Amino acid sequence: MIVNRFKSWKSILVVLVVLAAGLGLYRFWQGPVLPAYQVRSAPLIQNVVATGRVISTSRAQVGSEVIGTVVERRVREGDKVQPGDVLIVLRVDDLVAKQNEAQAALEQLQTARRPQAQAALRQAESQLSQASREAKRRRALFDSVSISREVKEQAENQENTARAAAEQARLLVASLAPGESEESILLERLAAAKAMLLKTTLRSQVAGTVLTRNVEPGDLVQPGKTLLEIARAGDTEVQVPLDERNLNVLALGQRATCIADAYPNQRFNAVVNFIAPTVDPQRGTVDIRLKVDPVPDYLRQDMTISVNVETGHREQALAVPNDALSRIQGTDATVMAWRNGRAQRVAVKLGLRGLAMTEITSGLTENEWVLTSSTVREGERVRVAEQDLPGGVTASPSTRKETPVKFN
Repeated sequence: MIVNRFKSWKSILVVLVVLAAGLGLYRFWQGPVLPAYQVRSAPLIQNVVATGRVISTSRAQVGSEVIGTVVERRVREGDKVQPGDVLIVLRVDDLVAKQNEAQAALEQLQTARRPQAQAALRQAESQLSQASREAKRRRALFDSVSISREVKEQAENQENTARAAAEQARLLVASLAPGESEESILLERLAAAKAMLLKTTLRSQVAGTVLTRNVEPGDLVQPGKTLLEIARAGDTEVQVPLDERNLNVLALGQRATCIADAYPNQRFNAVVNFIAPTVDPQRGTVDIRLKVDPVPDYLRQDMTISVNVETGHREQALAVPNDALSRIQGTDATVMAWRNGRAQRVAVKLGLRGLAMTEITSGLTENEWVLTSSTVREGERVRVAEQDLPGGVTASPSTRKETPVKFN
């Protein structure tokens, strides 16, 4: 009985060994276990991620047109200004002196020189009248042979001299008359002096916010020096330098989500409204500008902004991780698919592309498997072990084209 029991256990052991050997041979025949991704259909968003800065559409630089000393500075950084607001007041003594000189010359013309010229004209006309009567009387005496020709000629010469003096006096009065050349010259000189003096009060020409100030009371300023910089009120933009490799996916009107580094929990929207026509040869970047509307109250000039530009979107798309792709040339690539238990190289067409995931437009179907191993040979029998998608199985298959780029 003991012998029979021993034979029974021996038979069972032999059967187990045979089964194990068979399973091992079957597994060997199936090939090694390799990591693989399952092709799935899901919403796909392609993004370009970078870092930029807040800018205004334009900035006004305030300077002085005259040399002077600052006596008042009425604004500082952050102040809001409107057109006509006084920014800086200068003291320019020589301009005051020129205005006073022009005013005095005009008053002298109107109160002294003009009346004097009119009086001189009246006197000259009186003298001319008297000289004319004397000359007439002497010509009559000469005709009656009562005086000599020399005496008559002397009287006529005096009449001519008096006439010339009267004419000169009339011309002087005419030139000093209201609205004539003399007064016009003095009025222009006074207006020019006042205009120059007005330039000693620097006023804002635009509505905006004061960004910088480079002057204090007591400073001597000269033309050509920027005293204040004002960001014009209006559209606010975010300027972003992107790697030039992203040009093929950028387009005007694309939406962007922005986050200020100082306010990481507050997002705001923007739209691509400018793509630079040139590339920076030093950094290999192209500048884009995003229009912000509405503008959050907390935004400040030159604030650092993280930008996520949506460059492509699919409601449903087949996508595979980029490490499963090989032999990429433009929109063509290959993957090592798992079909009928063997590795098979398959040509695929690419759609939206990014650092994490890429859309497959043809060549694969949903639920197929693609291998990640680069050592497997085509036609080799393999088994697959599911690999999590980048970012986790439940992560959204959104793609990112680049890491943030910082301004120098």
